[in-house]
Amino acid sequence: MSDEPAKIILGDTAISAFERTPGKRRFGRGKDTGPQQTHCENCGAELHGHWCDQCGQPAIEYRRSFRYVVADLLNEFLNWDSKFFTTIALLILKPWRLTNEFLAGKRVRYVNPLRLYLLASILFFFAVNYGAKGIRFDPTKFPEEKRAEVAAAIADKRGEIEEELNKENLTPEQRQKVQKALDYLTKPTSSATTTPTTEETSSPAPAPSASATAESDQKTYGPVGDRPFVVFDDAKSTTPFERWIEDRAKEKMGEHGTKMGLFISTLFSNLPYMMLCCVPLFALVLKVLYIRRRLFYIDHLIYALHIHSFFYAGIMLIVLVTIGLTRFAPGAIAGWLIALLWIAFVTQIFLSIRYVYRQGWFFTIFKFLFGGFVYLIVLLAALAVTFFATLVLP
Repeated sequence: MSDEPAKIILGDTAISAFERTPGKRRFGRGKDTGPQQTHCENCGAELHGHWCDQCGQPAIEYRRSFRYVVADLLNEFLNWDSKFFTTIALLILKPWRLTNEFLAGKRVRYVNPLRLYLLASILFFFAVNYGAKGIRFDPTKFPEEKRAEVAAAIADKRGEIEEELNKENLTPEQRQKVQKALDYLTKPTSSATTTPTTEETSSPAPAPSASATAESDQKTYGPVGDRPFVVFDDAKSTTPFERWIEDRAKEKMGEHGTKMGLFISTLFSNLPYMMLCCVPLFALVLKVLYIRRRLFYIDHLIYALHIHSFFYAGIMLIVLVTIGLTRFAPGAIAGWLIALLWIAFVTQIFLSIRYVYRQGWFFTIFKFLFGGFVYLIVLLAALAVTFFATLVLP
């Protein structure tokens, strides 16, 4: 791979940090260590510039202090000049123009596509992980106000419910279970989880019937509020592979789902790698959709990087605006403005496909919908693979 395609595809950050010609840096003070090379280290020819005239090897001094390499990398990332702000503005307002300008060769004014994607991805998934920390996966807790609402609704419709039950051909055991469930839901909150009264405990226990004996073999977990989040049934694991998967699930999620929050957090931390792998797949979908246009795969890949960067940036902006509107604007106005933002967001993606690939409205709409559906399937498959990898990998 030549030098220019390497910078276009792989990003110019690390390459520029090593291949910078000796001289003054833009970030920080200090000079590059070591004297400038006067002869090529490969063939010994005299150097008249950064490249050898005989063999083409660049005059790069790799053997230098690590702190200078780190300083150059920080310079590449932190030196946000007008190029960065121009790229961000064009990415949000007209993402199709950014792709067209880059493919037309006008690259010096804009940030490298991969570098832009990595920056947007880091910020987006950092925000996702930060927001996910406040999520508590505890489905066993039933809010008190909801319990009161359910109890009141059942009490009002108790007669109608019993009439409907009379129409069903229920066995005495089934009817008894339904009555117990209704009684449990309509109990006051303070007595929903209380122990049985003395009258209940002193009453003689009925003789166990055949159905009761069969039910006693089944696992019972008590009231809804005391049930575990995940239950593993060893009897259903027949093959060694299923038992191995179950063991991994117990290890990652806990015996009763006690580690579910940690598992979800680990899954979220793997999503950036999943999306980075999905970007080339999205470019492949575009390659198939526009195979008659005879475009190179790298053209589709550059557009895929830009549109994913726009997706991350757009979602973050919409979330920030939504938080501000819900706090300071009336509910109806905030709802309409948020809906308009989402419509504009989808419209920008549609227009980017229209103006990058320059096809008619009919074919653009068809390929936008069909390509979006295919990519959704790709994302779901990738999410399943990521879930499985998070489950089985140590």
